Amino acid sequence: MDATVSTGTEDSVWGGGNKPLGASYGKMMMWFFIMSDALTFSGFLIAYGFSRFKFIELWPIADEVFTHVPFFHGNYPMYYVAFMTFILIMSSVTMVLAVDAGHKLKQKKVTLYMFLTIIGGIIFVGSQAWEWATFIKGDYGAVETNSGRILQFVNAETGERAALADFAETLPSERVKHQSSEGIWFEAEGSQTSYSLNEVVEGFKATPNILIRTEQLNEEGEKTLLDRKESLAKILDANQVVEGANLVHNEYGHRLFADFFFFITGFHGFHVFSGIVINIIIFFNVILGTYERRGHYEMVEKVGLYWHFVDLVWVFVFTFFYLV
Repeated sequence: MDATVSTGTEDSVWGGGNKPLGASYGKMMMWFFIMSDALTFSGFLIAYGFSRFKFIELWPIADEVFTHVPFFHGNYPMYYVAFMTFILIMSSVTMVLAVDAGHKLKQKKVTLYMFLTIIGGIIFVGSQAWEWATFIKGDYGAVETNSGRILQFVNAETGERAALADFAETLPSERVKHQSSEGIWFEAEGSQTSYSLNEVVEGFKATPNILIRTEQLNEEGEKTLLDRKESLAKILDANQVVEGANLVHNEYGHRLFADFFFFITGFHGFHVFSGIVINIIIFFNVILGTYERRGHYEMVEKVGLYWHFVDLVWVFVFTFFYLV
C-alpha cells in the first residue's frame, strides 16, 4: 500500500518558512540551545548525586559549611544563600515584566525592568564571588590524615567548632623568614598555612578541652565526636594542616564536595555573567530605540528565555548543594 501524505492541518503546522510552529528562527534556536544546555547541567548534577551518595557518610553538612553573611560574625546557616536565590528569582520576575512591556511597546518600562534585571544579576554574581572567596579561605582550619580524611576540632565546653588559632602554639623554630637581604631566594615555594602541623599538635595536646570530630556521620546524621583519649590517638595520624578548600584539599570534608562545588556553581555563574553581558547590550539597544523602530521587542523575549533558564537551573543547583 502506498504511503499517503496529508496536506491538511499538518502542512499548516509543519510548513516551515520563517516561523515554524509559530516561532521565529531566533526563538527556535534559543530553545535548541536551552535544551542542549539543560542536558549538560543534568549530567553534572547526576554525577554530583552519584558521588554524594557513594560517599554519603563522609559528605560535608551544608548547614555547617555555608554559614557566612557579609559584615556579620556568627553562625547563620544558609541565610546568605537564601538571599542570593531570592535576588535571582526576583530578577526573573523583572525580566517577565520587561517582556510584557515589550509586547505593549512601552519603551520606558522595558528600560526600567531590564535595568532591574541587570542589577539583580550583578548582585547574584558578586555574592557568588564572595561565597567562593570565603569557601576558599576557610575560617576554622583542620588537619588531614595519611589516608586523606579530615579531622576538625571542637570545643568540648561549648560544643562548637574550634579554630586552629584558638589552641595552636607558636613555635619560633618552626618557621624561617626568608628575605632577599638574607641571600635566600625561592622560585616556587607553596604558600604556608597559618600554623605548622607541629604547632597544631602541640597546642592540641596542651589544651584538654579540645576534641576531634571526624568526617564520619553517626546514626543521628552528625559528625562523629571523639573523646579526649581517642582524640589524642587520632591526632597522631595527621600529616598536614588544611585551611579552606580547593581542588586538592577541603577542610569541610570530602574533597569531591569542593570539586563539584567549584565546577558546577562556577559553570552556572559563567552563565549568569554571560546573561548580564547580553542583557546590558539589549538594554542599550532599548535605550537607543532599536527595537522601537523595528516595531517589536523579540530580542528582549529571546534573552528572557535564556535568563529564565539560568534561574531555573539555579533552583536545582540550590536544591542539590544546599538543601538536600
